[in-house]
Amino acid sequence: MGIFSSIMNKIFHHPTAQAAPQRPSAPPQAPAGQSAPQPSVQPAPAQPAAQAEPPPQVDVEAVLATMAQDKAGGGNWRTSIVDLLKLLDLDSSLAARKELARELNVHAGVDGSAEQNIALHRAVMERLALNGGVVPDSLLRHVA
Repeated sequence: MGIFSSIMNKIFHHPTAQAAPQRPSAPPQAPAGQSAPQPSVQPAPAQPAAQAEPPPQVDVEAVLATMAQDKAGGGNWRTSIVDLLKLLDLDSSLAARKELARELNVHAGVDGSAEQNIALHRAVMERLALNGGVVPDSLLRHVA
């Protein structure tokens, strides 16, 4: 599992993450003594196979804020990739950030520089948004 997958897993599977709406599993039952009306059988409309159900929406900021509150602040996770990784109990070392930069195809600044760290934070937030995360502009457009 890559570092970004670990980030997504920690956020999207946190207890405060919003769950996808539940679909009813069975049709409603008729009251006792009455027979339920029989639905007419009609073929389902054909849908292209490429059209997959969108991932559940998760409020990334709310989940991270809850995690930060549970950890007495969580550092500066809104702008710092190092603090964000620490908040998620993930490796924040230079080696881990270099690997994350490779995963996300981030080529900004030299390894470990402020420029690269800012670009990594932005790339993580953008990728979370692309994968069903609701990420506010304040986290997407961070400028140091």
